[in-house]
Amino acid sequence: MTIQCISRLRSRRVVQDQLEGSDTASAKVATGGGGSVCCWANLPHELLRDVLLRIEESETRWPQRRNVVACAGVCRSWRFAIKEIVQVPEISGKLTFPISVKQPGPKECLLQCFIKRNQSTRTYHLYLSLTNALTDDGKFLLAACKCRRPTCTDYIISLRAEDISKGSSTYVGKLRSNFLGTKFSVFDGQSSHAGAKMTKSRSSRLAYSKQVTPRVPFRNYPTAHISYELNMLGSRGPRRMQCIMDTIPTTSIRPGGVAPTPAEFSVNNVNVFPSIPSFHSKSASMKNFLSGPLTHQKDGGALVLRNKSPRWHEQLQCWCLNFHGRVTVASVKNFQLVASPENGPAGPEHEKIILQFGKVGKDLFTMDYGYPISAFQAFAICLSSFDTKIACE
Repeated sequence: MTIQCISRLRSRRVVQDQLEGSDTASAKVATGGGGSVCCWANLPHELLRDVLLRIEESETRWPQRRNVVACAGVCRSWRFAIKEIVQVPEISGKLTFPISVKQPGPKECLLQCFIKRNQSTRTYHLYLSLTNALTDDGKFLLAACKCRRPTCTDYIISLRAEDISKGSSTYVGKLRSNFLGTKFSVFDGQSSHAGAKMTKSRSSRLAYSKQVTPRVPFRNYPTAHISYELNMLGSRGPRRMQCIMDTIPTTSIRPGGVAPTPAEFSVNNVNVFPSIPSFHSKSASMKNFLSGPLTHQKDGGALVLRNKSPRWHEQLQCWCLNFHGRVTVASVKNFQLVASPENGPAGPEHEKIILQFGKVGKDLFTMDYGYPISAFQAFAICLSSFDTKIACE
């Protein structure tokens, strides 16, 4: 068996899906171009698992890891087998399928990524670093576009750089700021747990979908709130920020703790087409957060992140943090986030860096993240640092 054969089989299946429609194609995913049963679909389960295990273990980094993704596209039996073999990033430390950007990062290390900013198009692209160098091409993960509005700013986040819009099937979520750029809310396009509450506003978009009823509302679930402390006296020093991760419990960072881990995208992310224009309006809860005073989590339920306090370097005459060589340019945007001990004594888990972000070039920034937040959540938090904050500096 060769990887070239797997790629050909996957390409043949994609063409079938487009020509025959999802219902017919799903019944023929294991067939060849002539309609005969694909020989690879009938491999004994033990042999198939052994073959796929060897491929998964040998292709550990991108771009070679795309061969693992290609195996999942051969037929249904291969897809199920691959889903059983490939572990989540929390355990494996690898990003394989698109859903990986919504799953918590590794526990033992930080995944190294970088963000490229294009100021002329107001877009931001997130890449997974392929080497330890700060200038590699990277594996594309997410894209965001900045949209200014009269009273706020939205950052629309998408799985594709060529299609960044709220009505797209590649829509992942968004970041919204208040007028001053001091408070932000992160919205997820799908719920990460059963008890999640979506925002009820006229901005919910309706769309046509083949898998569900003809008109399905796009939902936005609040997943995090970010606050930057006001600097009313103009004192010298770095920004102070706090992130309340609404969908991640504080127990997740303790031994045996668990963070929400979605297994797949919702049906709204598949074959979705906009049907009516969107209307932009904030919900009541959104208005309260964006305009109200800074509040702190009191019940200890949601995980709270705070920026690690830098130290003043007398010789360099600047505030310093140890980024271990991942940040090379001094900037007010640079930060490291750790868990905040809201209602108890600080422990070792409160010293571990969960997200760090910093500047390495004019429009190039590194973003390293780990458990319990996902690449999507980390990207949204870092996007908040790009927004102008006159009242915080």
